[in-house]
Amino acid sequence: MKQKKKKGLIAAIVILVVTGSGAWYWKSSTGYETTDNAQIDGNIESMRSGITAYLETIRFTDNQTVKAGDTLMVFSTIALQAKVKQAEAVLENAKANLSVSDIKALASREDANASFQNSKGSEQTIVIAKANAERAQQEFDRITELLKLKGATQEQYEAAQNKLQVAQADYTQAISKQQSVAATSLGLQSTANAAHHQITASQALVKQREAELALALDDLHHAYIIAPFDGIVTRRAVQTGQYISTGQTLCAVIDTKHIWITANFKETQLNSIKPGQEVEIKIDAMPGVTAKGKIESFAGATGAKFSLLPPDNSTGNFIKITQRFPVRISMDFFSPQNIPTGLYPGLSAFVKVKTI
Repeated sequence: MKQKKKKGLIAAIVILVVTGSGAWYWKSSTGYETTDNAQIDGNIESMRSGITAYLETIRFTDNQTVKAGDTLMVFSTIALQAKVKQAEAVLENAKANLSVSDIKALASREDANASFQNSKGSEQTIVIAKANAERAQQEFDRITELLKLKGATQEQYEAAQNKLQVAQADYTQAISKQQSVAATSLGLQSTANAAHHQITASQALVKQREAELALALDDLHHAYIIAPFDGIVTRRAVQTGQYISTGQTLCAVIDTKHIWITANFKETQLNSIKPGQEVEIKIDAMPGVTAKGKIESFAGATGAKFSLLPPDNSTGNFIKITQRFPVRISMDFFSPQNIPTGLYPGLSAFVKVKTI
């Protein structure tokens, strides 16, 4: 009898343990979404050459920690500096030509204005000469009539005739002079306009030379490869003295100060996951370390769509496969100032999202 009571007690204890464990598991699993398909992510910048030149110096060793602004590599700058000086000299020459063009344009404009004033003066001379010729004609006509009536002498007639001829000649000369001055004024005006257009051309040339100098300075700037942020420089792909082409890969810099988690959840889990939800993060490389984070954003497409050869379900036989969807999770527990050593992009993680 005692043995039956003992067995009954043991059975009751087992049932209680199983029931309690089930209740605990149900409570702990309800309201959460988890995945171990997650990893630490960060910025990895591939440093490429912006110029074609010989590599003179490498100032780091592989896997070295660097600070933002550190010089990683230096190209030969002899030819680049020469190009900068040449561009500066050409720019100074263009600016000097612009100054000369300004002076010539000013002088041409002054000459054109002076010639215009002379033309105006010639027009007044024509008016006076015309008036004199008309008076001389009237005087000649009057003397001619008096001579017919014996009221004037032959000598008076000849004097009036000579005076008329002189006045008419002066009038003709004034017209010719005015036409000559007007033509000269028109030519000087055209010269002034051409000089003004030359200023525009000289200004355009100065801008072109300034652009050439900016390009030469930019090439010189690209002779120095600078670390874009704090991190680790690795995967050096070149050697000192090597002739490097524009766009050639030099090395990679990994940002270890600004990291986040990329978790690939199943598409069936997304319905309950929303931006702003709290996340518990565990790093496989750091047992016992738990970080806190929040859901930041969704990738916008499944991971398969980012693959080199995305699946085309419209061809061949179709087998439905549950898709994974990348979700970005911030690591609020770790700030850039207190990230533990050993957290690198690519390390595996386990995330637990609180959905309620």
